[in-house]
Amino acid sequence: MTSSDMPSLLELGMAIRSGELSPTEHVDDVLQRLAADTHNAVISVDAEGARAQARALADELARGQWRGPLHGVAVGVKDLIDVAGLPTRAGSLVLADAPPAAADAAVVARLRAAGAIPIAKLHTHEFAYGPTGDIAATGPARNPHDPTLITGGSSSGPAAAIAAGLVPLALGTDTGVSVRGPAALCGVVGLKPHRGHLSTEGVFPLSETCDHVGLLTADVHGASVAWDVLERAEGTGGGIQLPGVSGVRIGVPVDDYWRAADPAIAPVVAAAVERLRAAGAEITEVRTPMIDELAATYATIVGAEAITTHEAWIAERPQDYQEATRTRMASFASLPATAYVAAQRTRVRLVAAMRAALGDVDALVLPTTRLRATPIGQEEVEIGGVAVAVRPSLLALTLPFNLAGWAAVSVPGAVPAGDLPVGVQVVGVRLEERGVLRVAGALARESAAYGLKP
Repeated sequence: MTSSDMPSLLELGMAIRSGELSPTEHVDDVLQRLAADTHNAVISVDAEGARAQARALADELARGQWRGPLHGVAVGVKDLIDVAGLPTRAGSLVLADAPPAAADAAVVARLRAAGAIPIAKLHTHEFAYGPTGDIAATGPARNPHDPTLITGGSSSGPAAAIAAGLVPLALGTDTGVSVRGPAALCGVVGLKPHRGHLSTEGVFPLSETCDHVGLLTADVHGASVAWDVLERAEGTGGGIQLPGVSGVRIGVPVDDYWRAADPAIAPVVAAAVERLRAAGAEITEVRTPMIDELAATYATIVGAEAITTHEAWIAERPQDYQEATRTRMASFASLPATAYVAAQRTRVRLVAAMRAALGDVDALVLPTTRLRATPIGQEEVEIGGVAVAVRPSLLALTLPFNLAGWAAVSVPGAVPAGDLPVGVQVVGVRLEERGVLRVAGALARESAAYGLKP
């Protein structure tokens, strides 16, 4: 266990705007936290740049200038996303000699313009090609709830940094699970927006047709504030919807595909559904008979797009890849183009069929992952005498919504203090980001309730 006493984004914003806390004091505090990281979440820190930006933002406040709720707030960035002045190494020796980025990625530039302070690059599963967070040139990231367990991936560092109270806001990427899975396993909030709603410019690609930029925070309100700022050039938190689900049509998928493997997960999700019912949501069971065929397209699409990026490097310098990454990518080197095109056509057809099958449902509520955090490096776990493969179990319940491009958020479910976190996923069928965050807000609990004791 560790301490997570980082103030929320709401508290930080209010304290900085009122003058109770200066941006420079906040940055100094975050730098101390980052220096004390014991979870292998931190890759590099821009202390000089962060302090300079904090001083400039403090001067603006002294002149009565306020850029919004992220003014002076430190932000961590997954080491797949460019931050000017820091190298992007993507968790790999392939990019060990990468020069500092010349410019911010589009999402980082938007946060910086809103007054946020990009302060550190955070751990990623190598090239984002994995859901565990324990394969990288710098070694595995470690779960703040138990350092022998995985954080989930590939946004491993962002999730660990939020859960451990190192930063109040972090940017990640999500190609199949990579924001929501780590959020679920670390007990924080992870938002994957609708595809295309945040630019991927300046983000190292894994799968151009499945990649999404997302964000992680300690609570749903913080995610709503950050989303409002990222989504609108004039966003100042005023676009947040009040939590409330009266009349919202919630679908609960009941096909075998959607079942969790860990028996601790289903009761937590069922309790979340009942909380929504009690709050006025209309709950209905739904079936998705096409889901197995749709999900089967994912590996082909992502693998084909990944090997297209990496083929020359794998041929020229295979030793610079972690073995698991190299092996998985290389397996797609001989994939015929017809297989890739067929997978994309099947994807389009079955996403439409899934939407039609869900009828007038506004959102789905289901587990984020089939498993809770598992031991680092362990490829299988035994549950009820049955061996369960970790990697596909972490991907299965989230990847359909990357194929569909729908907005989705993972929020911590209610578990006893000291138990491992369980993620509850809210997926927008008819709802976009503000809508899924509004539903998630009805389930919101602070991450401190999930075993991160002072």
